Amino acid sequence: MVTPLPEPLPELTGERADLLAALDKQRGFLRYTARGLTDEQAQRRTTVSELTLGGLIKHVAGVEERWLRFAVGGAEAMRAEGAPDDADSWAAQFRMTDGETLDVLLERYRAVAEHTDTLVATLDLDSEQALPEAPWFEPGAAWSVRRVLLHVIAETSQHAGHADILREALDGQRTMG
Repeated sequence: MVTPLPEPLPELTGERADLLAALDKQRGFLRYTARGLTDEQAQRRTTVSELTLGGLIKHVAGVEERWLRFAVGGAEAMRAEGAPDDADSWAAQFRMTDGETLDVLLERYRAVAEHTDTLVATLDLDSEQALPEAPWFEPGAAWSVRRVLLHVIAETSQHAGHADILREALDGQRTMG
């Protein structure tokens, strides 16, 4: 759950503004791809993949939220509160479940983005946290807040591209082009 942070935010310039502008552009592509969809369309698989547009939005919001928890509180904070811990919960983060609507998923994504923007305005970009133990991370490695943000930008961009393919297969609409 995203907790509110104090307002107002300082006006961002330089690197912080650039990082958030890059992230927000990719968020915008993802949100734009879902424009005008019904819940049924957002749940529909349009390729051999299990991915759906609603599931991608849900996943990207969760990824952004977990990585920013890591940036603030380390690996333990990243695993807290709803982080997938088994194959079923991992798979569930990629699909809309009973009671979830596209509007609810988009609103959650908006709230996560707002929280991230607030953190970027206030965190020390050079502050580091040790990465969780996992086969895909170098043992003993640490990431700065800056590196976390670059990772979130890359994840969001990659999944915005996936979403564009899914949407085009669904009804011919594209984010760009």
